[in-house]
Amino acid sequence: MSRTILLSMGEAEVRAQCLTAKVGVSTVERLVNGGVRLVCMSAYGAEQIRKKLKSHLIKGEAVRERYRPRTPLW
Repeated sequence: MSRTILLSMGEAEVRAQCLTAKVGVSTVERLVNGGVRLVCMSAYGAEQIRKKLKSHLIKGEAVRERYRPRTPLW
């Protein structure tokens, strides 16, 4: 079971939903095409969020923002 969930919601909304469901969040990052990528602390917590936010799930792959620069900083 994956701890990663793709949601078509804003970052603040996702954090609030996780807080009310008492689900630990490892990371939340914005996606290029809208929505967020949520990584929960446990697979159980991820399953709880999947059930709770079933209508907001994004199917398939999503394009993530580039984290590292293309060229070295030095």
